[in-house]
Parts: sequence; structure tokens; C-alpha cells
Amino acid sequence: MIKPISLVASTAALAIGIFTATFAQNNQGSALAPIETKEANSPEYNAAFKGQTRVAGIKTTTPYEATVVVEGLKSPWGITSLPDGRLILTEKAGNLRIVTQDGKLSEPIMGLPEVYAKGQGGLLGITLDPKFKSNRMIYWAFSEPTDDGNLTAVAKGKLSNDDTKIEGATVIYRATPYYKGNLHYGGRVVFDKKGNLFLSTGERSDLVTRPQAQSLESGLGKVIRITTDGKPAKGNPFVSQESARPELYSYGHRNVQGLAFHPVTGDLWENEFGPRGGDELNLIRAGKNYGWPTITYGIEYSGKKVGDVIQQKEGLEQPQYYWDPSISPSGMTFYTGSQMPEWKNNLFVGTLSGMHIARLVIDKDNHIIGEERLLEDEKQRFRDVTQGMDGAIYTVTDQGKLYRIGKK
Repeated sequence: MIKPISLVASTAALAIGIFTATFAQNNQGSALAPIETKEANSPEYNAAFKGQTRVAGIKTTTPYEATVVVEGLKSPWGITSLPDGRLILTEKAGNLRIVTQDGKLSEPIMGLPEVYAKGQGGLLGITLDPKFKSNRMIYWAFSEPTDDGNLTAVAKGKLSNDDTKIEGATVIYRATPYYKGNLHYGGRVVFDKKGNLFLSTGERSDLVTRPQAQSLESGLGKVIRITTDGKPAKGNPFVSQESARPELYSYGHRNVQGLAFHPVTGDLWENEFGPRGGDELNLIRAGKNYGWPTITYGIEYSGKKVGDVIQQKEGLEQPQYYWDPSISPSGMTFYTGSQMPEWKNNLFVGTLSGMHIARLVIDKDNHIIGEERLLEDEKQRFRDVTQGMDGAIYTVTDQGKLYRIGKK
């Protein structure tokens, strides 16, 4: 049964929210302080520019309601909307399931290849073919097991007409090299308007694999652009560079779990986990190096500094925004619906250790000018966020819940 759990806005809050929303749109002064009040792990590190971290807090003014659509999911990881309004989601152990907006959950869909469901591995991100209405093709990322180790892979298959199985499941891309570990797979997949598929990968976490984020000969720690057959997409930045992998689009990433295209500019945005602090939101440009592990605003989990303790270096891209302490950003989406006009073109980011959904306002110069935290009281690890066909936001949590967030 769908359970209403929260709504926004007293009269006083509405008055404050109207002011801060105006600030966000005009990039002028604000009466509200940044919403992050905890001390940074590295308070001595200086941002590269004003507004790169801890921007002013904002508050939604339109009353909205969050409801629990389904409970009892098993570690859901990715979710997206089907054309008829239902949603399709992945569970880490290897299950693919469909859920209606009124909470009816399907049995697991059969026909998927085996996944390596240990640690952070399993069945990960999911997306639909742009021509899904006619071809019913689905694409998903997963950690693939082999005798030589495991890796992040992408597969595709056709959803049967009765929605019970995937037909002709085929692995189209493997982000080699294999590695015997169970961390940092990345795992988001999204299509661009040209019909190319973007995949995010992690650098597999360990010190021995970490340098591969900087290597153009490795598929680790990258954003990758391929065709629906798994081939390098035309126009990729390293196609003509000897020894570089032609499928690479950007590099120097740590563990990318968020990918989304801006609905107006068409720009690709990405988020990735920092180590201890230094979680990043990046504007992705073809061929650019995003710095890990050479530069970072985070520190090691042990408390030691990372590498040569550099935050900025010529030739390495700066994040558009970063968080310290960590919020552990995961799946994200831009809002394009009509239910909540003040959310138009805002970015919604699920957070794990942060246990909230971050709403970010981005100005015309791609600066983050406002930040809000939604559903903090739920104390959930929000793993992925998508927009439904009804114009509401849907989000899944590690604890097994599916929420709908929309106008009250």
C-alpha cells in the first residue's frame, strides 16, 4: 500500500523559500547559510573558485508529498521509467523487476547473465533503448565474474512481450582489465540524443589499481562512450591516439555512480565518490582528465593525505562542486516535469552516507548556486533517482524502499 510520509512548507517556510528561490534564479545574495554545518575533513584545503562547495541553502516553496510505493526490495540499485508509466529496477543480487505506480511488484524477470554479487558488485545501472517502444531493448551494467577476476560490463537484451524474461541477452562491452576485488564498479548507463551509450566505471579502489584512472590504456576510472553494439562511438576523443582505448570519453575518475544529461544544454554531468571527503560533481567534456588520484579535495579513509596533497593542477579539470565531509553521491536526474515548476532543470542526487536527496540549482554559467536536502528524516541510503512519466520523482534506497515524490 502506498504510504504518505511527508510534505513541505509552513507559512514561514514558504516565505523564506520564496526569497531563496529568487536568489537561486538571480545568483544574488541569500539570507540562508550553507546547509552543511559539519567541519570538513580537510578545512585547510581551499576551493578553486567561489561557490565550488557549501553554497547557500534553498527551500522548496511548493507543498509536496513523499510516499512509499514499495517496501522489501532487495538492495535495489538502478531504476528507470517504462513508456507506459511503470518502472523497471535492478536488485544487486541479479534480479530485474517491474513495479507499477500503485505498488504492484513483478516476479524477477528471467534471462539475465550471472552477476558477481559481492561487495559493491552486482546488477547495477539500467536504461532503455531510445527506440524501446518499437524494439523493447534494455541495457544494463553489472559486475561480471570470471576465473581471472571480475569487471564492469554492459549487456543488452529484449524484454519479452509478456514482461517475464529478457530474450537474447548479450554482453556488448567489458571494461578490462579484470581484477580480483569487490569495490568501485561505477555502473551507470545513459543514452545521449545521438543514440550512443555512456557507461561509468570505477578504478576498483585499491592502491594497486588506482593509477589506472590516469591510464588511457585501461577501462578503469573512466566515462566510456560506445554504440549499441559495444563499439567505440564515432568522434570519441582518443580514437586516433596510438595505444589509447578508442571507447574512452573522459578519464581520471574514482567511482562514478551518477550520470545525467542537462535537458536544456545537453551537457553530460557526472558525480563520483571522493575518498574521505571530496565527493565531486563534474561537467564532463570529451577528452578531459578529471584528476584522480593526482588531485582531490579528500583524504584517505585512514586520515592520511592522498598522494602529493594537490587540489588543483594545470591541465586537470576542477569539479563544478564538491562535498566535504562526504555525502556519497549516487544516481541522479534532472527534473523536467510540470508538477513542481520551481524544480525545473534542477539536479536531484541520491546520497548514501548523506541519507538525503540533494537538490541542486545550476545557473546559466554551470555554477551551483543553491542546495537543498530532501527526505532527511527518512534516514535512508538513496541509491538512484529517476523521473516518472507522471512528472514525479522516484527513488530507491539500499534499505529496499521505493519512494514517489510529487506535488501534494
